[in-house]
Amino acid sequence: MRKIVAFTLMGIDGAVEDPSLLFPPSDLPDEPFSFDEESEAFEAEVIATQDAILLGRNQWEEWQRFWPGASGPFADFINGVDKYVLTSRPLDAEWAGSVPVQGSLPDVIEELRAKPGSDVGVHGSIQLVQSLIEADLLDELRLIATPVVGAPGRRLFDNLKAPQRYRLVSAAASSTGNLLLTYDRPGSPSPVES
Repeated sequence: MRKIVAFTLMGIDGAVEDPSLLFPPSDLPDEPFSFDEESEAFEAEVIATQDAILLGRNQWEEWQRFWPGASGPFADFINGVDKYVLTSRPLDAEWAGSVPVQGSLPDVIEELRAKPGSDVGVHGSIQLVQSLIEADLLDELRLIATPVVGAPGRRLFDNLKAPQRYRLVSAAASSTGNLLLTYDRPGSPSPVES
């Protein structure tokens, strides 16, 4: 069974609104953020296990304007996978592999888990990640937490109505002080063999 895996960049205080305030801009025009070597390897490890992603409509609209013209490892990944977009309206733009899905979140997740394939990633889409946590539908949470506090905007764990327990799978610190964290939900599906 496929796992639903959220991957999020955040400050150590949970800030997720604008990653450009958390990670210094890269000197390369096609790389939006500057990660250290360990953070890049962690991200590569995450996306290597995914062959589809689930996005909220607003995140899809924002990324659809940027990623098709970008290059680099994440651009290659995001442009090449199936993108399931939670929406009640037809998609009004083209982005290869984009598929609108609708229905209750538990039904959508059950359907995605039942499809053959590797893990389904949730990248960005903070409100969607919060809804998955709240509904106990998120199997794994992968975080790069950078040593920044006080960035404006939303926090990943704001507005949760009840505590949710996750189990630490791995934790490491990168050379620049980023925390590379993996948590899973007790009882989540075991890894899929590809």
